[in-house]
Amino acid sequence: MSPTPTQSAPLLILKVSGHELDNPDFLERLIAQIAALTQPIILVHGGGKEINAALEQYNLPIEFANGLRITPPASMHVMEMVVSGSIGKRLVRQCIGAGIAALSLSGVDLGILGCVPHRPTGLDLQQVGEIVSVNTVALQRMLAQGWLPIIAPVALGVADRLPYNVNADFVAQAIAAAFAPTTPTELVYISNLAGVLVADQVVPMMTAHDIEQQIAHGHIYGGMIPKVQAALQALAAGCTAVRITNLAGLGAGGTRITAASLP
Repeated sequence: MSPTPTQSAPLLILKVSGHELDNPDFLERLIAQIAALTQPIILVHGGGKEINAALEQYNLPIEFANGLRITPPASMHVMEMVVSGSIGKRLVRQCIGAGIAALSLSGVDLGILGCVPHRPTGLDLQQVGEIVSVNTVALQRMLAQGWLPIIAPVALGVADRLPYNVNADFVAQAIAAAFAPTTPTELVYISNLAGVLVADQVVPMMTAHDIEQQIAHGHIYGGMIPKVQAALQALAAGCTAVRITNLAGLGAGGTRITAASLP
């Protein structure tokens, strides 16, 4: 990986879902592809599958509203343990084995991600946050060392200093948006789907209008809704490109979201 972003090698914000991060074969292929890239990268990861398993182990409820995990304090403790601990360190171990200098962090470390409670339409999601600040200076210093920052989706409450669960799609979007005004930045979401599907077919390109229509028609639903919403926000902030794909399409596949029709 190139140590610092340049015009010819833009910064890549890569978000990988938690669906397959417990699969050794997927993990090996993911890190091998990252090792082959020639641009600086910040890797953001989810962990929903393993969070659910841990919550069940502790006999804690699993609840969602509008695609977002309701996170009371006991669930937050388990969630932070899983994503900031076992998943992050697993990714680092694989990276070190592939010759990548990587470190696992959450948004709490160095105050990388500051947040306020997220209360969409007044809904109380408990310890779920909305990011309001990104410490790009700290991240840039890591990139300048040739390091790969691996970021877990936990942010620090700016008022109460509590940890907050933040949807990893929005973590990636917030980091991309923070860098975009001064640094050429690309955002790629790697999911378990080959892209945005309509009638079981990958749509190669979509605009904001397309996305609004497909959400209204029920073709985009569940966990894909925050992905496409985050993609549009990243573009509005100045990202040069946003794609949603699976690991096989990391090079150039999946669905490309374009800024056309943005207000």
